[in-house]
Amino acid sequence: MPITKQAIKQMRQNAVHRDRNKHYVSRMKSMIKLFTEYVKNNESAKAAKVLPQVFSAIDTAVKKHLLHKNNAARKKSRLQKTLGAPVKEKVVKKTK
Repeated sequence: MPITKQAIKQMRQNAVHRDRNKHYVSRMKSMIKLFTEYVKNNESAKAAKVLPQVFSAIDTAVKKHLLHKNNAARKKSRLQKTLGAPVKEKVVKKTK
């Protein structure tokens, strides 16, 4: 248990932040699980319909700093690969 005042306060803040973030992590994991179940059961039409929602959940987790952007990119790439859909490259505009 923390002894100093700031450590006690930090523990309280960590609990609040953990409760707030739990929803986003849980949603992301459950969406990924749903997608993989569709792919496993050869229901590619349903999986393709759910894929944008899965990407949205992953992107939200990145936005909330719950997941690193490279980790998210890797997850999205692998999910798209399992579906067999073409991977969409992000277009970077070069400025002079």
